[in-house]
Parts: sequence; C-alpha cells; structure tokens
Amino acid sequence: QVQLVESGGGSVQPGASLRLSCAASGRTLMIATMGWFRQAPGKGREFLAAILYRSGATRYASSAEGRFIISKDNAKNSVYLQMNSLTPEDTAVYYCAVGPTVLTPEVTRYRTWGQGTQVTVSS
Repeated sequence: QVQLVESGGGSVQPGASLRLSCAASGRTLMIATMGWFRQAPGKGREFLAAILYRSGATRYASSAEGRFIISKDNAKNSVYLQMNSLTPEDTAVYYCAVGPTVLTPEVTRYRTWGQGTQVTVSS
C-alpha cells in the first residue's frame, strides 16, 4: 500500500502563487502515475495534472495548462504542484492520488488518495 500526505495549502490573495507538496510512503515502487485533483464546494473532483513517476512525462487539464506545473522528486518520493496567478475560482480542496500506468484524467482510475489540503483565494 501507498500512503499520501498533501501539504502547502493556505489562504492567499488573487494573483498569488502556492506550491503544493504530496509525500508518498509505503510501497512507493508501485507508483506509476501521480495526479493532482481539486474539489470545490458543491462540485465534483476535477483533474488538474498528472506525471509519470519514472519518465516525468506530464499531462494537464486545460484549466491548469499555463498556470500550474507538476513536478516530482523521486529521491524524496514527492510530487509537487506549482500554482501561479491564483484566482478565487481556484478555491478548493486539492488532492494528490496514485494512478495507472498511463497519463489519464479519469478520476475513477486513481485508487489511492491523500486527505487533501485546502486552498482559499480571496481578497
């Protein structure tokens, strides 16, 4: 089993940046893909970005492309999400998850999830 812990959320003003971290522990050799998602109040879970754990190949949702950057540090068993130019519409709980061997935006294909970290953007 793999355990995931997100961190780095907080309350920021519009236009600010945040860097979220996701630390993996346990059977990390099993990890093929790591993804970042978010869930705003009253909405479903939304795919943002994913990264292949070995090659570093990435895939982004259109809502994240150009503002968010996913990266990894295999030595630290960690994946990151750099978020820039934040707006109030980015307010949500952000989750990382372990996915299959392909880069996919399908939420149901990610089986192991962290507890989430809250991001609030307001003036």
